[in-house]
Amino acid sequence: MVFGLNPGSSSSLRIHVYPVLIVKKPDYYRFTVNSIELAGPVQIVLSIDPIQLSSIGMALKAYIFHILALTFLVLPIVSSANFSIPAIFNFGDSNSDTGGLAAGIAFPIGQPNGQTYFLKPSGRFCDGRLIIDFLAVNALDLSFLNPYLDSIGIPNFQNGCNFATGGSTILPANAASTSPFSFGIQVAQFVRFKTRVLELLVEDKKLQEFIPSQESFRQAAYMFDVGQNDLDGAFYSKSEDEVLALIPIILTEFEAGVKKLYNEGARNFWIHNTGPLGCLPRIIAQFGKDSSKLDQFGCVTSHNNAANQFNMQLHDLCTKFRVLPGANVTYVDIFSIKLNLISNYSLYGFKQPLAACCGYGGLPLNFDNRIACGQTKILNGSSVTAIPCNNTAEYVNWDGNHYTEAANEYISSHVLTGNYSDPPLLVNAQYLIESKLFDPKTM
Repeated sequence: MVFGLNPGSSSSLRIHVYPVLIVKKPDYYRFTVNSIELAGPVQIVLSIDPIQLSSIGMALKAYIFHILALTFLVLPIVSSANFSIPAIFNFGDSNSDTGGLAAGIAFPIGQPNGQTYFLKPSGRFCDGRLIIDFLAVNALDLSFLNPYLDSIGIPNFQNGCNFATGGSTILPANAASTSPFSFGIQVAQFVRFKTRVLELLVEDKKLQEFIPSQESFRQAAYMFDVGQNDLDGAFYSKSEDEVLALIPIILTEFEAGVKKLYNEGARNFWIHNTGPLGCLPRIIAQFGKDSSKLDQFGCVTSHNNAANQFNMQLHDLCTKFRVLPGANVTYVDIFSIKLNLISNYSLYGFKQPLAACCGYGGLPLNFDNRIACGQTKILNGSSVTAIPCNNTAEYVNWDGNHYTEAANEYISSHVLTGNYSDPPLLVNAQYLIESKLFDPKTM
């Protein structure tokens, strides 16, 4: 460790630790992280306000030793984040669809979707950015992921490709499915994508400006957020016990897809569990008419029970994946992050945890299954429009099924703490600390 303190100037403390260092923002003095260079040994530069230096000298020294003790304590158990990730290949449903369903079957995702960030519809079921957007762009400094199925707009796949499509399931699609692009199809699309890319690179190396290199496929992060629609759809025709009995079948299909990707050279797997399904306004409106079926937060108990069972078995499967030679598997507990947001929404600046921002019918849910966000229809003899709320940042839910950009940013910031990952890891401390959502009391 090398550090220097000069009360007469802006001071810096440089700590070199290999392979990872966790830093929490202390309450008793202010500091900013000017640079975090995650190549080889970690370098963290703390700039301290010189005016405060005389009064915090002893506290700072104590904190240095606290950091060192914590570092040596966590080194054996904390997974070191690799910030040289050149690409992301993402598989999933509408929680991470950046335009696949719109491109694949011309599914209408019109205004007001996209209004907050893109200022126009972007193919996302959201007013703005998704979790995958924050992770790719803000945390990993990559570009927004282009959908595999989108051929318009000169898509660039150098930093990866998104195979996720809204409505997708892990189990094979059927005639009633919203999306024909189930998980197995998405994996097959990836295999074709990779084969074609490698063929093109042999023909012209200059194409690396637009498509992944062979090395990128080996070093890429393979991300997954899928399974919610399997549980969701099953509840319309099955009892809770029957849904629970279906989970091992669903995960057997998921396991086959992941192993196929592994056989194609994938090694870095980032797997989200499924969120609190029973807290979606659409689910509450359909299955929560009897208040005895709701939990203390107003969510449908049966659906959250199924999500929890799915997640426990998914976690066991992730442990199983780790026996694959060279596999790096990170399981992310999205369920806990989302449920914490819903149950403690006011602590994070939100005002409506369960109501849809863009919907119809008014509080408490502002959701009517007969009319989707942005639509105008004749209901009960009158023309009505499902319009967005005045301030999307006050709402957790966007349209009855999906989260707002504000909620997605909250979720992403908590993913990046590493506290909800198995194994725990530090992802991008600078993004986390600079985030307006950073609060040391809630980390």
